[in-house]
Amino acid sequence: MARTGSPDPPIFDGHNDTVLSLVKTGRSFFDRSTEGHIDLPRAREGGLGGGFFAVYIYDPVNAEHARPGRADPDAGMKIYGDERTWPEPMPLDYAQSAALDLLGRLLETAQASGGRIGIVHTAAELQRCLDAGIFAMLLHFEGAEPLDPDGHALEVFYASGLRSVGLTHSRRNRFARGVPFKFPSSPDTGEGLTDAGKALVRQLNRRRIMIDLSHINERGFWDVAGITDAPLVATHSNAHALSPSPRNLTDRQLDAIRESRGIAGLNFHVGFLREDGGRESNTPIARMVDHIEYMAKRMGIDHVALGSDFDGATMPAELKDAAGLPRLMQALRDRGFGGEDLRKLAHGNWVRVLRETWGA
Repeated sequence: MARTGSPDPPIFDGHNDTVLSLVKTGRSFFDRSTEGHIDLPRAREGGLGGGFFAVYIYDPVNAEHARPGRADPDAGMKIYGDERTWPEPMPLDYAQSAALDLLGRLLETAQASGGRIGIVHTAAELQRCLDAGIFAMLLHFEGAEPLDPDGHALEVFYASGLRSVGLTHSRRNRFARGVPFKFPSSPDTGEGLTDAGKALVRQLNRRRIMIDLSHINERGFWDVAGITDAPLVATHSNAHALSPSPRNLTDRQLDAIRESRGIAGLNFHVGFLREDGGRESNTPIARMVDHIEYMAKRMGIDHVALGSDFDGATMPAELKDAAGLPRLMQALRDRGFGGEDLRKLAHGNWVRVLRETWGA
């Protein structure tokens, strides 16, 4: 998937909301679009070799805002800025129905690709896809709402290709609590895992499904750290020391990720990059490199990767979309990252941590 003649290693990205973008806009993943951030032509142009494709379920109380054609499809997300307005955990049957629809769309996209897309189940498959220029999709739940406490649905979704689960989004469910969208704030915003959440961590460990700690509050993070036997992973979170959003990781959390041989993926959203938390698209790419540099110095280069949040957040205008990724790679080179370090940031660290988590 790397660009022809490009010196850049192929990029594997830790998070996108592309399936929701496809639903909202009606665009095709196979045709170049001016909407959203990822489609196959822009991925090829930018050297994006694949990524985590999130299945995210809107709450019933704000699902109306996500319908195609709405003037402000993100308006319903504003409810998550204040914990006092959070809805009750969504019904299991609703969450499972919505998850099946979105998961089916991803599987259909791969099936319709004529071999250009592969759903990856092992780290070896991921590496083969990157080497062969096959776009690699990793199926991920952003929020465990479709999973029942007894683990029966987990077996079905695993058989369908699910290999990564974020316990919660920025809301509460029967397993955990997320962090609200407010700034500035500590991620220490409430209670940790429920008993069902602790049981789910053990179920995911037994199935060797990756657990994503982005969005979870700090007490939940430490609860997972005390239970799991897998590397700690935050697929799309930055350094709280540089941008005090509750979505970002404190130094102590970064240290725990390093000690577990885990990984943190840089989130490209400008609000998680900027010191003032502003959603200003004129945020320079250099600010992205600041966070990578900080996390690499704190944790070591082996524990930092990319987790863009493409199709779900405001990107720096200088980057714009997946086609702009070579500009980020050049900015990393300009800051002194190159050779093996650049390969690790682009995809090598993801392959390594997924191999250690999945066992293959």
